[in-house]
Amino acid sequence: MTPSLAAIPSPRAEHEVWINGGRVVYELLGEGGAVVVLTPGGRFGKDVPGLRPLAQRLVHAGYRVLLWDRPNCGRSDVQFYAQSESHMRATTLDALITELGLGPCTLAGGSGGARDSILTAILFPNAVRTLVLWNIVGGIYGSFVLGSLYVLPSIRAARKGGMDAVAQLPEWAALIERNPDNLGRLLGMDDTEFVRTTTRWLNAYVPKPGQTIPGVDDDAFEDIRQPTLIIRNGANDWDHPMRTSYEVNCLIRGSTLIDPPWPEDAWEQAARTASGAVEGFHMFDTWEQAAPNIVDFLDRSL
Repeated sequence: MTPSLAAIPSPRAEHEVWINGGRVVYELLGEGGAVVVLTPGGRFGKDVPGLRPLAQRLVHAGYRVLLWDRPNCGRSDVQFYAQSESHMRATTLDALITELGLGPCTLAGGSGGARDSILTAILFPNAVRTLVLWNIVGGIYGSFVLGSLYVLPSIRAARKGGMDAVAQLPEWAALIERNPDNLGRLLGMDDTEFVRTTTRWLNAYVPKPGQTIPGVDDDAFEDIRQPTLIIRNGANDWDHPMRTSYEVNCLIRGSTLIDPPWPEDAWEQAARTASGAVEGFHMFDTWEQAAPNIVDFLDRSL
């Protein structure tokens, strides 16, 4: 692995734009070149460890990189609408790309960021030039984990104690700390409508025939015509099964599938680190190792 560029000074130039009733915070790195939108997984924001080093490598290779806090992530506003949370993020990303005049551009994302990128390409093809995907979530275990982690606690809290109880959950309390306006946004929501929306979001994580990834029908992949690079999931990764990589490779015509540049058990090592079982890297630290593969693909595709 080549030395990290994480230590290279780069001034933070955060901006914000109002999209679909909420504030979205973003940064645009680099001075020129084609634009790559880099999206992490989960409800992590753009400052999650491991994301910026990959962004800096792409900038060093001559690309501009858009980092953004999706709704319900980082310093952006909390929002609740659309068929699923990823559908909401796709709608937001298309509007952000349009507002900034950046399209069409490359969407690159891992885990939930891969799903958000896929949906954006399906729903808003004119915004997307190429796709780069890795750590794609799929399978019964991975889907159930996401629903139980990101949706069920909020539904249970709202049903038992209303929106005040939702705002006290650790994940929303952390977003309120980063963006105090989120407290008023949460408390101002009707708890019945909130439960209705989040229950719909939960349904996206219920495994269904004909849905390789949560909440996206397989036949929708027919609409993806952009050049696509897929970095295969690890052999023993339960959250992102290796099988899912091959299935998505089959669903996206002409897509390229490559072996991961990081260890096969990188995600498992990160999970043990997060649980305190061992000391080591953050779950996204290895993503920087994909920079040469991404740059090579983009140089050939754009």
